[in-house]
Amino acid sequence: MRNIDLTPLYRSFIGFDHLASMIDNASRNEKQSTYPPYNIELLAEDKYRITMAVAGFAKHEVSIEVVENTLQVTGTKPGKDDERKFLHKGISERSFERKFQLGDHVKVLAADMENGLLHVDLERVVPEAKKPRKIEIGSQLLENN
Repeated sequence: MRNIDLTPLYRSFIGFDHLASMIDNASRNEKQSTYPPYNIELLAEDKYRITMAVAGFAKHEVSIEVVENTLQVTGTKPGKDDERKFLHKGISERSFERKFQLGDHVKVLAADMENGLLHVDLERVVPEAKKPRKIEIGSQLLENN
């Protein structure tokens, strides 16, 4: 990916530094390992599910943490087992760390692990103050009388 010069954005727009840092983080996250594979699914208008293939990991070896707007999923495998000898090793079972940048007001609802798949359910919950509201024409005039 090409480097993007965000200097004009900083010079021209006030208060958009958050957007610029998100773009910068996204370009850095592109350098992440592709392991483990994952899907991001839209379940409903404001509901999402991240499904990660974590074959070989037990529940106690996977941790999920949200710090500010970043979801971090980490899998930690104990030391190598020297007694096992593989003729072919196609299941990686290596430790991993995967980060997802969450949008504003996106909350993690639940996580579950079944059949080697980790499911993380998310929902965007927009506060009432941020939701669009209809203003009736003449409503201010009626309140003053």
